[in-house]
Amino acid sequence: MTQNNNLLEAIELLNNGQTEAATILLKAILVRERNNALALYSLAAIEMNSGNSAEALQLSRRGIKAAPRFSPLHFVQGCALSAMGKKKEALSSFNLALAIQPDYVEALNTSGVLLISMFRQHEALERFFKVLELEPNHLNALGNCAILLSQLKQSEQAVTMFERLVKIDPDYDCALGRLFHERMRICDWSDFQTLSEQIIMGIRTARQVCTPLAFMSISDMACDHFLVANQFFRSHCPRNDKAYWQGERYCHDRIRLAYVSPDFREHPVGHLMAGVFEQHDKSRFETIAISFGIDDQSKLRTRMLASFDRFIDVRHMESEQIAKLMRDLEIDIAVDICGYTSDSRTEIFSYRPTPIQVNYLGYPGTLGTDYFDYIIADRQVIPVEHQQYYSEKVVYLPDSYLPTDNKVSISTRVPIRGECGLPALGMVFCSFSHNHKIAPPLFEVWMRLLLQVPESVLWLMSSSEIAQRNLRKQAELRGVAPARLVFANRVPLIEDHLVRYALADLFLDTHPYNAHTTAADALMAGLPVLTYQGNAFPSRVAGSLLHAVGMPELVTHTLEQYEALALKLAFSPQLIQSLKERLQAGKGKLFDTEQFCRNLESVYRVMCD
Repeated sequence: MTQNNNLLEAIELLNNGQTEAATILLKAILVRERNNALALYSLAAIEMNSGNSAEALQLSRRGIKAAPRFSPLHFVQGCALSAMGKKKEALSSFNLALAIQPDYVEALNTSGVLLISMFRQHEALERFFKVLELEPNHLNALGNCAILLSQLKQSEQAVTMFERLVKIDPDYDCALGRLFHERMRICDWSDFQTLSEQIIMGIRTARQVCTPLAFMSISDMACDHFLVANQFFRSHCPRNDKAYWQGERYCHDRIRLAYVSPDFREHPVGHLMAGVFEQHDKSRFETIAISFGIDDQSKLRTRMLASFDRFIDVRHMESEQIAKLMRDLEIDIAVDICGYTSDSRTEIFSYRPTPIQVNYLGYPGTLGTDYFDYIIADRQVIPVEHQQYYSEKVVYLPDSYLPTDNKVSISTRVPIRGECGLPALGMVFCSFSHNHKIAPPLFEVWMRLLLQVPESVLWLMSSSEIAQRNLRKQAELRGVAPARLVFANRVPLIEDHLVRYALADLFLDTHPYNAHTTAADALMAGLPVLTYQGNAFPSRVAGSLLHAVGMPELVTHTLEQYEALALKLAFSPQLIQSLKERLQAGKGKLFDTEQFCRNLESVYRVMCD
């Protein structure tokens, strides 16, 4: 009876946060009863919470020997193995816990998170759904489920999950912003203005209400973008106490340059950087890819594999292991080309694995950390007066910061308009940006243009059926026939996609989140881009490209200017034709990949010096 009382007392102490007293009592219990399963589990859990996974593993294994049917011991063993990077063994332990206790909610949810890290998303989703069957309002399962549905592009279900989550806990980590972003992906503008204002106010009052990437479709203020990035850094990837690089100076014949990303595949960043990777001067730079994304077996990935001196697949390694590897490789400069985007692992850099750490390209803005040294930009995307809103030191490239690949060819066969569902005559406004970049205020302008320009159409990129329905409904609400919105189907080859731009008359950029790769594609294909340049990095990218090709007159600075210039161009076919001719003659500087790479290398050499 005394032993049981001691156990109850120890558990009560744990529940009250008195870990040290509980530990003393639990160890005393084990002196008298060496294989007490509950005491061993409790001590293992304490060790796990203290970051001592090896000790937790030893205690859990000792407990399992004594009580193999006690599921919490298998669970804590799984947690310890997972923390040590032994994912397969960890999953086996969680599965054993669930075989003994199928309704073990914590094991279901934790193993679901593990399965995501093993790229087994659909199995993870099943486990989260099982948790919600058992506990419909389980916050972590709701959050995990919603995020996973978003990643799997099941936006309608994701919206429903996020709505449930926000209703139960409006302050749940980034839930409001994720709900906003998911609605934007399907062009569901419910409560657009209210949600935008709530999120901006939340960020300004230091609440964790939005992810940095989602925020780019909301705010056009560089100061706000710094706040959201800095909050995200402090909550999700703070500086680690352990630093692998300790100030050593390496003596290499060549600068060891690593690009760190999940996107060495068919991805906009992959398309932008492939030519740069190939153009690096291998007499001066040893290039290394640190890849933690999927191998999509694409031609683009094969091309990138061949361009590096070393291509290292680290998908199945923990972030700290990757950091240690980077230190062991004695990398001089590590460039993160994903930032706060999908599948990012910013925390790798929190271990300071390299002397120079650079934020570039993948995420258009500051990361707000205290461990990235530089951000690479140009004077359009980050004017000097905006540097105060960047935690990194800004280094400038001479033209646009955005790389392009001049090896990409455009199909010689230009389709006729009818093949793409376009009318034979009339103005074709084009905007092939992602749905989440289409904000209602700009859509209002687009609809007014269609109403004022007879027989004109708006050509958009097809995504989900629900997004198309929502956009056509929004057009109809503004007095525009839904058929005047034409949706382009996706085509497998980039050259067949690029040639379609020849059928359009003017590319209408989005705001506050500009087209980036898409704007570069349009210019490469000879289609003029009209942009509204704002006050934060993502709203200044198209303007950067237009300055680089010598067409600054297509950069406007208010919504009214944007609409007026679009209308003027729509009624001036000769002016549009002259813009296209100038674009063909002057785009060489923007699409000179070799010169861009030389400029980038100059920046890297300055960093090293």
